[in-house]
Amino acid sequence: MQRCTSHQIAGSLPADLNRASWAIMDQNRTTAIATSLIIASGVIWGFYWLPVRMLAEAGLPGAWGTFTITAAAALLLAPFAAWHHQNLRDASFLAIAAVALGGAAFALYSIAFLYGRVAIVVLLFFLTPVWSTLIGRYIFGWPTPPMRLFAIAAGLLGLGVMLSAGGDWPIPRNGGEWMGLVSGIMWSLSSTGMQTRSTLVPQTAAFVFVLGAVVTSLVIALIFTPLADIGWWTPTLPIAFATGAVWWGAALLGLMWATVRLEPARVGILLMSEVLVGALSAALIAGEHLSTRELIGGGLVLAAGVLEIYAIKDRSRATGRS
Repeated sequence: MQRCTSHQIAGSLPADLNRASWAIMDQNRTTAIATSLIIASGVIWGFYWLPVRMLAEAGLPGAWGTFTITAAAALLLAPFAAWHHQNLRDASFLAIAAVALGGAAFALYSIAFLYGRVAIVVLLFFLTPVWSTLIGRYIFGWPTPPMRLFAIAAGLLGLGVMLSAGGDWPIPRNGGEWMGLVSGIMWSLSSTGMQTRSTLVPQTAAFVFVLGAVVTSLVIALIFTPLADIGWWTPTLPIAFATGAVWWGAALLGLMWATVRLEPARVGILLMSEVLVGALSAALIAGEHLSTRELIGGGLVLAAGVLEIYAIKDRSRATGRS
């Protein structure tokens, strides 16, 4: 049996340390890129309500606008998905279902802008850190850091304060608010499923995601808005294709790539850039302003995101991860 001398062992240590250092650097770089992509996606989606309402005013009321946008995006993404068709064939049903559920969530979120105020819909959707934490704890048995419990408390308190601003019961008051709340829960389930199950590359993931939105918006459109109520389609097509290319194409590809590389709760927090951009753009462009009580509730929802960031940092230090 050949024995390793102390010189041989010592000589191998620098190479092992060098490989470990490069692995850590690669992981840090991937995390940084994923973080930047999600923040940028949030900023872009903060303006998404504009084309949705433009399509409604141009003759595509209700869910028909979202259906047209997502159908256009599906056509644009289809060649990329076809190129990676083997990846789609090899994926499990749960992986595909998790991604499609995300598309359904975004479709509800898109439609909600027509029936509720932008800032309230966005804030209700971005209670995702609360739902993601509860799903991780009670479905997957993941540990819950103490700081994350404070985040849940702040988020739920903010929800109650915001929805009771008019002196009513703290529940959603219209279809838009209900869609915003339900879509956030669905997105939490989807992002958790994508992190734990998805093996899809961004091109196929984005296509499946959009198909989930197409089916969901079509079903809602057929139920609530008869075809006879739809106006002339031709003027709306350029808006639909541009919106599909920017929001459901480019921004979504980046989001799909980044979502599987970060914790679901962190994804929800980083996407909160959309909260600020959406609320500010709605106030400046549409004149939608929040009451003092709604601002306090919204602030508590954002505070939940800040507390969640500290919970992530605490766990990272405890496990030695960056």
